[in-house]
Amino acid sequence: MSYSVKEMFYTLQGEGTHAGRPAVFCRFAGCNLWSGREADRATAVCRFCDTDFVGTDGLGGGKFEHAEALAVRIASFWPDTGAGRKGQRFVVLTGGEPLLQVDADLIDALHAEGFLIAVETNGTIAAPAGLDWVCVSPKAGSTVVQTSGHELKVVVPQAGFSEADLQAMSSWQFGQRRVQAMDSADAAARQHAAAWAVQWCLDHPDWLLSVQTHKSLGIR
Repeated sequence: MSYSVKEMFYTLQGEGTHAGRPAVFCRFAGCNLWSGREADRATAVCRFCDTDFVGTDGLGGGKFEHAEALAVRIASFWPDTGAGRKGQRFVVLTGGEPLLQVDADLIDALHAEGFLIAVETNGTIAAPAGLDWVCVSPKAGSTVVQTSGHELKVVVPQAGFSEADLQAMSSWQFGQRRVQAMDSADAAARQHAAAWAVQWCLDHPDWLLSVQTHKSLGIR
């Protein structure tokens, strides 16, 4: 199959378990919970996304006809720092919704390039075998079918998710469960979300806090 990629870039993972880890981000175009157009936001399942995933015109973006070509392009973003200093290659497949496009061929091609593969998904599509890290961030109003993985990351507070819904997610089979305060342009809303997330973790010690360190550092 062919792959449509909005952008690629090399940075530090900013949130969750791998925060601070160097990674190539590959952002796939398209999502099944929002078109990405502002005109459609009010009727979308996911209404708080702050990411541009429309088209293939971003840095490193484009259409790739073969998995090998995309894997080589991703590998080109990893720095060559000399023999013995390359580190473990790490790629984060994100979107939009990456599992609309990620398949066994791409997983095999990325492994052949020496990458550990992480995916950030909304959980509405079952993850293919072979991924090294599966992070699910469910959205209220959607049907989550991927209820197992390495990391569950719930943006809070989220309209449509009650405390009972979050407690029910504790039975899902994830190695780690995290809440992450919803970002907002409104300072009061950000403060409220942060307080909500902190209190949830204090009241439910089996949950951890995810902080978007890349935003505080001013990096991508």
